[in-house]
Amino acid sequence: MSVRKRKWKGKDGKVREAWMVHIERENPDGTPGAPVRKLLSGMSKRDAEAWERRALAEVMAGAYGRKEAVETKPAPLLSDFEREFVANYATTNNKPSEVETKRTALRVHLVPAFGGLRLDQIDERKIEAFKADRLAPAPAGGGLAPKSVNNLLTILRKLLVVAAEWRLIDRVPRVKWLKAPKPDFDFLDFEEADRLEAVAEEGLWRTMVLLGLRTGLRQGELIALRWDEVDLVSGRLRVCRSVSRGIVGTPKSGRSRELPLSDEACRALKAHRHLKGELVFSDEKGGMLTKGECKHPLWRSCKKAGLRRIGWHVLRHTFASHLVMQGVPLKAVQELLGHATIEMTMRYSHLSPQVTRNAVALLDRSARRETNSTLTAHGGAEIEKG
Repeated sequence: MSVRKRKWKGKDGKVREAWMVHIERENPDGTPGAPVRKLLSGMSKRDAEAWERRALAEVMAGAYGRKEAVETKPAPLLSDFEREFVANYATTNNKPSEVETKRTALRVHLVPAFGGLRLDQIDERKIEAFKADRLAPAPAGGGLAPKSVNNLLTILRKLLVVAAEWRLIDRVPRVKWLKAPKPDFDFLDFEEADRLEAVAEEGLWRTMVLLGLRTGLRQGELIALRWDEVDLVSGRLRVCRSVSRGIVGTPKSGRSRELPLSDEACRALKAHRHLKGELVFSDEKGGMLTKGECKHPLWRSCKKAGLRRIGWHVLRHTFASHLVMQGVPLKAVQELLGHATIEMTMRYSHLSPQVTRNAVALLDRSARRETNSTLTAHGGAEIEKG
């Protein structure tokens, strides 16, 4: 049994191609029977393999070519399968916060749109209709941004891929992603950051603001930070945990990282040292802060400093932006931020115009002469001759 691509020339001289299915058969007495050979024009390889599986099932049941169809169990409804998907796949393979994100997306968007359909009835046409509906302005549509729609499509496609892996459907429909503009990010310039730090409320909030500006920790990482992860002697801290939707787990990248602390950050943490509990930033009883509790103190500080209202993530952007503006290599910034890929860090690259300016300046004759002189002085001429 196999699926192979066949090419041939038509009467018009044009080359055509299609997938050919070949399945060997045996007669009841064990002698070789006539094989099943089928040319499947206009099908993708995935569809041809699905046809092959159905045909093989009929061959093994002795029903291939008969009018009676081999009974196959119909694919489940999405509304039924989504519970199994969350319980047996997402809960096992995703972080708790990601499981909750999938569960919410299914309940609010995907089940209302596809819940009454069998999984094999969800095709490209229905997916395109879903995209159009979610992009349409409210109240007629969902009023979602392209990035939000892509997030929903990612969950839908993963659900269908898992269903195919579990042999509940034969094929996964192709998903065309929406073009989503790269999100803008806000950051404070050096003077604004100094103003915010100066007026932040004494104690907990000033220390938390300063650490956000000096380490680039995400809000969830700040809230989950424990004293045993801070080494004030060597001036370093380890980012091992983060909190999202009230659930403590690993950082967003799934990996821990270690960061050096500046002298100012060390002094602030030493002054902030308390005995309320294991958390560095906690409520009066030593309990974990919520993101809602952290929002208003930052907004009050922004108002006092004469700044626009910002969120805690802007402090992270400020940390990265200031590093790049000071000439720190993007690879080092990536490691400090804990980005899984350099692409995430590249959005800060435009803040370092000196890098590209210096690169282009190397094309000038004077710069080339200076470079050649340096190479010659270090043996470059001998290397070139050799």
